[in-house]
Amino acid sequence: MILALLVGGLLMAVKFVAYYITGSAAILSDALESIINVVASGFVLYSIYLSHQPPDRTHPYGHGKIEYFAVGFEGALIILAAGAILYKAIPAFFQVRMLSELNFGILLVLGTSVVNLAVGLFLIRTGRRTKSAPVEADGKHLLTDVFTSLGVVFGLVLVRLTDWSWWDPITACAVAVNIVMTGWHLVKKSFGRLMDEADPELLERIVEILNEHRHPDWIDVHQLRSRHYGNKVHVDFHLVVPRSFGLLEAHLEAKEIEEKILSSLVEVEEVIVHVDPCEDPLCSWCVRAKCQDRNSDFIGEVEPWQVEKVVMKWQQRGK
Repeated sequence: MILALLVGGLLMAVKFVAYYITGSAAILSDALESIINVVASGFVLYSIYLSHQPPDRTHPYGHGKIEYFAVGFEGALIILAAGAILYKAIPAFFQVRMLSELNFGILLVLGTSVVNLAVGLFLIRTGRRTKSAPVEADGKHLLTDVFTSLGVVFGLVLVRLTDWSWWDPITACAVAVNIVMTGWHLVKKSFGRLMDEADPELLERIVEILNEHRHPDWIDVHQLRSRHYGNKVHVDFHLVVPRSFGLLEAHLEAKEIEEKILSSLVEVEEVIVHVDPCEDPLCSWCVRAKCQDRNSDFIGEVEPWQVEKVVMKWQQRGK
């Protein structure tokens, strides 16, 4: 992120130089978006520093949620930049000005695109490797900036070939619409994580682990949930065991499940298993042959757990 911040500042300066030379509204739109790149990179850098601070008395789950706030903040800034671009571009339809030094301006914008492409791909790869949502989001933002710059170049080439200056503000408006879509996607992703939106892929992997290591005494699992805190995940669910289990025996079963999940999923930092005693109608599913509390016959082998059922509360599953 330090690299992204430094490179972003340099490229922003280059784009404003290109605007000063050419007077192009399209290049100005690209330069204005670069301001957002720099501000967003600075905030993401701070959010990563804060998210890696250890838990304390006021934040017992750590500070990882700040990363998702950073993603939403970046999305909001992108949308704000689109508004600024439109504010500058629309008057250009009514005050057509001649553009100058287009060839040099096009070369400058193309050069910034190449650099942004390299940094953006590097950030996306690093963000995915470290499970860092804001780093990956900033990389995707830079790739959007690449497409923006290429769109600007395309518009300027049309101006150069046709001598029709309106291609310049038209390109700027198209850039604004494009980055609004990117900003909205980031805001939506931020809201989802801040509101603990379910992660179907992660839940599927957890259920696969439970099925793979299932014991006969694990009668049922329900109310499976996960919460993301930055690049770490907290998981909790209910495990149903025979009611004849003692406290220590039930604890050891829960401990074994926790260790299996933690050793299989590196992003999971904490697993909490709530142990419930067997109740009707679960008694007929229990494969524990010698159970003094059995009050109904065993009806057969239980089917593998499925995510759709496991995430529900037991009271909801019969509905």
